[in-house]
Amino acid sequence: MVPWDEHVGLSERNLTPALEQLTALTGGVADCFEKGSDLLTKTTGVRLCESTVQRTTEAVGERIAARLGAGKTLGAKKPWDWYRDAQGRTVGYVGLDATGVPQQGPGGTEADHRMAYVGMVYNPLPDRERVFEGLPRPGATMKARYVSGLYPLAEMGPLLRRQAWQVGLDDAEVWIALTDGGNGLEPFMETNFPRVEAVIVDYWHASEYVAKLAQALHPDDAEGAQVQTQEWKRLLKEEGGWTLLAVWDEWQWPTRRVGFREVLDEVLGYFRNQAHRMEYPEYEANGWYIGSGAVESACKTVVGSRLKGAGMRWSEGGAHAVCHVRALDRSEPGQWEAFWQLAF
Repeated sequence: MVPWDEHVGLSERNLTPALEQLTALTGGVADCFEKGSDLLTKTTGVRLCESTVQRTTEAVGERIAARLGAGKTLGAKKPWDWYRDAQGRTVGYVGLDATGVPQQGPGGTEADHRMAYVGMVYNPLPDRERVFEGLPRPGATMKARYVSGLYPLAEMGPLLRRQAWQVGLDDAEVWIALTDGGNGLEPFMETNFPRVEAVIVDYWHASEYVAKLAQALHPDDAEGAQVQTQEWKRLLKEEGGWTLLAVWDEWQWPTRRVGFREVLDEVLGYFRNQAHRMEYPEYEANGWYIGSGAVESACKTVVGSRLKGAGMRWSEGGAHAVCHVRALDRSEPGQWEAFWQLAF
């Protein structure tokens, strides 16, 4: 079957606005552009070739990036009703993480990965075990805005602040940031969101380092490694990073075992640099999230599930553009539509 656009000369330059929107959406949400073409056919009956879907999706992403880069937002300012913490204060969250995107080099060779940042402003549902007022109605879901692209870290600041302004983060009495332990993320948050009360290391990210050390300690005993991981994770959550470090400092490590010293140094170095951001008992007592998975999930849903498939390699511009399509589509309802109202 020959794609319809090859029959009639249709290209991304002469698609109707409605078809352009659907093409970009299918190209952004499907696992690859070929499947995006198939999805477009199944949902609309229109057959466009894979390359047209790719060019259209990337062109739309470039327009989204251009608008955001010009300091614009989409739609009117609509402050959220921020949920409360255990002290009865309204609390808003910001998050930032990065993930590597495989790149295509000259002549089809594999190039070094480029880091795509994913920033988010979000209003997670409160922890009902610790928060008892201002609870959401049944069926309520987390609200979130995403910004993503192959930006330098410094350029993410204005983009994320504008999203925060549009949803009324200034109205929240407490600001909380969650990140992983990446270089520069803590000062980034403190600089761009100066009212932030805590820049928390996502508990689940810290737990990955705990598991790595436990597996190195019990390389031939999967059950033993799992038991050790759970014990250390419990200590980390209930007592915090400094307590776990104190326990490790007294541990008799098998440092002569081949490869163990490297893992130990990596994990201890990570915790010594980040333990001040792992006061999990205090955070939970305040009713704050310590690692809901929202930030890690953002990287996977916005970038990973679309741009890091098996065998995928991207041009820098293509990856940057598709990140914008994905981020806009995954943001709260109304953002995608607001962009297309401007486009029409």
